[in-house]
Amino acid sequence: MAVQILIVTGDAAESLEVLYPYQRLREEGYEVHIAAPTAKKLRFVVHDFEDGFDTYTEKPGYTWPADLAFAEVDPDRYAALVIPGGRAPEYLRNDPEVRRIVAAFTEADKPIAQICHGPLITAAGGGLTDRRVTAYPALEVDMKAAGAAFEDAETVVDGTLVSARAWPDHSRWMREFLTVLRGKAPLA
Repeated sequence: MAVQILIVTGDAAESLEVLYPYQRLREEGYEVHIAAPTAKKLRFVVHDFEDGFDTYTEKPGYTWPADLAFAEVDPDRYAALVIPGGRAPEYLRNDPEVRRIVAAFTEADKPIAQICHGPLITAAGGGLTDRRVTAYPALEVDMKAAGAAFEDAETVVDGTLVSARAWPDHSRWMREFLTVLRGKAPLA
């Protein structure tokens, strides 16, 4: 059986932060499933940095189907978890099913890749206490409130937890995550 990886996301997730790891992990040979509040076509967004704006801007992004609903997820089936950013984590962190999923991965010490606003979900699942992380820099206060040591770095690896600030950090983020993943869940 193929080694399976789970991505948890929803509407208004950052397009690049869902689709880059999805494609990169499939390219490596992993089977990747996307879970969302319900199994439906998701509508992603594109966040960009433009001169004259104090924060990022948002535009419509790609659509992509979710393979299954959070309630259908059996964390034992999956070797690792990916948590993309965008606006989706702001509401997903309130979902008890996504918190159940994240807690199961954290308790089992399975690899977790989180980026941008994704750590809001890990924090809600209780997975950041005494951990070193990075996230979108505006989340520094949230990360510290969750009990984490925040580092404004391209990528931070703390055991099986691999975090990055935003999509410009993809290459190093996935390179570091794949190193952790190969150590914990090598392909046959």
